[in-house]
Amino acid sequence: MRNTLIFLGLSTVLVGGAGWYFLSGDTATLDIADVSGPSPVISAPRKEIIPTINVADVKVWGEGEAPQAAKGLAVARFADGLDHPRSMLVLPNGDVLVAETNSPPRENKGVEGFVMRMLMNKAGAGVPSANRISLLRDADGDGKAESKTVLLEGLNSPYGMVLIGETLYVANTDAVMAYPFTPGQVKITAKGRKILDLPSQKPNNHWTRNLLANADGSKLYVAIGSATNIAEKGLDVEKGRARIIEYNLETGKKRDFAVGLRNPVGIAWEPNSDALWTVVNERDMLGSDLVPDYMTKVEAGMHFGWPWNYWGGYEDFRVEPRRQDLREYTRRPDYALGSHVAPLGLTFASKAALGDGFANGAFVALHGSWNRKPAAGYKVVFVPFGADGRPAVTRDVEGKVTGGLPVDVLSGFLAKDGSAKGRPADVTIDSKGALLVTDDVAGIIWRVRNEQAGAKPVETAMR
Repeated sequence: MRNTLIFLGLSTVLVGGAGWYFLSGDTATLDIADVSGPSPVISAPRKEIIPTINVADVKVWGEGEAPQAAKGLAVARFADGLDHPRSMLVLPNGDVLVAETNSPPRENKGVEGFVMRMLMNKAGAGVPSANRISLLRDADGDGKAESKTVLLEGLNSPYGMVLIGETLYVANTDAVMAYPFTPGQVKITAKGRKILDLPSQKPNNHWTRNLLANADGSKLYVAIGSATNIAEKGLDVEKGRARIIEYNLETGKKRDFAVGLRNPVGIAWEPNSDALWTVVNERDMLGSDLVPDYMTKVEAGMHFGWPWNYWGGYEDFRVEPRRQDLREYTRRPDYALGSHVAPLGLTFASKAALGDGFANGAFVALHGSWNRKPAAGYKVVFVPFGADGRPAVTRDVEGKVTGGLPVDVLSGFLAKDGSAKGRPADVTIDSKGALLVTDDVAGIIWRVRNEQAGAKPVETAMR
């Protein structure tokens, strides 16, 4: 009996210790600044059997509460009471379209499904998709929308929106649709026309489909995320995924513009170079320090390595079969935003009126980590650019980078007790040069302004 009790006691200690070890997760050894900027530290991977789980409890903003804007800027609510607002589009007349949307229903089978449901609910993202696009109008120009009308409904997890002439293009998770639309309308009743099927096979973990048009409106660019983390369910389910595609509206032909992008979300044109840029959510379960999410210039034919390589050629040995032949062709991203910060929204500052410190560069919405200790992201940052159309960095006489990290524009989403007041999702510039930020968990659109700066023209879907 005594030996049995000793055995049971030791077994309990061992099992409990192993459980604590695996469930406590991996803690970062690097500051988030070390894995940000043009030359992040790429440390040795720490492979995780069970992902680090550090999801912030949601305790949304109370009446009168707001995020903290950067010095010289002010923030207020442009609209609230929205149902999981994500992407936005500012129309030529100043109206703002917002997609009230979320992921389509997930399979959620077995233990993996149970954990996924738990995480989504804890993060405030477990709500069903409203599947609509609403129109917000600030008729008196006071910086707050007085009216909200449902422009389109009955969609399928809509995300990207583009206006070309009198046609509104909407990217559902499974197709790009076209609708006749004239700015000033508050309701679309016409039946949409499908112009392009998009991959949406299950699993569909990365469901957003962002949309961008080129300067003359002849082509659309669609950002499509991977189905899984590192193609662990096989490459067949990844067909057509983890890439940006180009669709020619005149010929109906499509091509892969760039591939190997695990989950590209925000896409935008850099105004000085007319180059396409995107922000990308990188892979998980290599520890809290890996892999940095990033922002990068994208050109036709580029391969960014997913799932075989990351950050320009570091091989992910979890992926089989190996593709060492791809390493020399893998494009290194231009700029790290920090590991697991989850960048979603991207817009450039060419039409912003926020002052000289925010005149040339990119605004990025960092949705916030769920698998990093300590948590990171949960804010909007600004990446200064130079006249050459690339992030502006400073170097010492030996060529070492000494500056060029992201600058906080809107913070305070993550409270001191570790809970989340909200989660920034998308960014754009309104008709007066203010920055609009969707907060999907809180159902709010924040408006960041500089009262001393002059108004600038409206940002439209066409540059």
